[in-house]
Amino acid sequence: MPRQVGIQAVADRAGVSTATVSRVMSGSTSVNAEMTERVREAAAQLGYRPNSAARGLASGVLRNVGVLMPDMTNPYFSNVLQTVSQQAEKQDYRLVVADSRQRLDQELSICLGLAAQTDALLLLAPRMPAADLKTLARREMPVVIVNRVELGVDLPMIAVDNFSAMLEICTNLAQLGHRRAVYLAGPRESWQNQERWRAVQQARIFGLEATLVQTDGTLESGFHSIEEALKTDPTALIGFNDLVAVGAISALRRKALAVPRDLSVTGFDDSALGRYTEPRLTTAKSPMLQLGDEAWRLVWTALEGERPENPPLLPAEVVLGQSTGPRPNGKRSL
Repeated sequence: MPRQVGIQAVADRAGVSTATVSRVMSGSTSVNAEMTERVREAAAQLGYRPNSAARGLASGVLRNVGVLMPDMTNPYFSNVLQTVSQQAEKQDYRLVVADSRQRLDQELSICLGLAAQTDALLLLAPRMPAADLKTLARREMPVVIVNRVELGVDLPMIAVDNFSAMLEICTNLAQLGHRRAVYLAGPRESWQNQERWRAVQQARIFGLEATLVQTDGTLESGFHSIEEALKTDPTALIGFNDLVAVGAISALRRKALAVPRDLSVTGFDDSALGRYTEPRLTTAKSPMLQLGDEAWRLVWTALEGERPENPPLLPAEVVLGQSTGPRPNGKRSL
């Protein structure tokens, strides 16, 4: 294998210092044209390729954006992240992604670690305490929050309107005659979960009463929540997200209960999994592509040294599938 050419070899060939080579290769305009040409010619002759990490340390711009996500296995976050990555590449930035695996007590330390190797931070649905967000806000680097609205924290934020879409889902259930429901809740610290549960509770004005059964927002937890959920004899299950809802439908089939004949089930996010479930899931379509675009816009604006304005909440569209139907008559045999 040929030995990699170092910056010293380029400096010797061009007859300049290594600092001059570094400035030229980082795009600095502080070096005169004749010397710049000598350095570039020497680099081309030797086949020198600058180390991007070293160049970043020299210039103070690493062209990396750190991303904190709570669960890498959740397709919702992957879809948002894909859009952010595509937009970042257009500006010659790369993402450094860290998965907290829903350990909220680790989120701040993970962010501080990312901050050491990135130019900005993008927090996807962070669950850390508000005090930790304020700690990040005091740092001299751009930090953007996605899918969490936290008053009193001086950081740019972009989020989806979870409340309105969930209330519409509950209204539809009430119109179908449902009066007893169970909300299969997501992680307690999740702002999205809190907004969705707030909407479910508000649905009491339509005659829909709901109890809460805790899950962690995964397929497995949705599946294992059924025993607890059926104790109140509900006619509808309202999933925190599509993963929980699909897991619940699978568990109901094990009990020979049909959806929606015996129970109606709803989700949230309109993931691919829910679209290809049988029956097709009633859910809310979260604008993931727009969310990713807006998130990157906020990051890029901050990187350019401007203070981005928080955009309004993005609307989610309710999608009525075949997993919801009229309230069943009579008591189920479990």
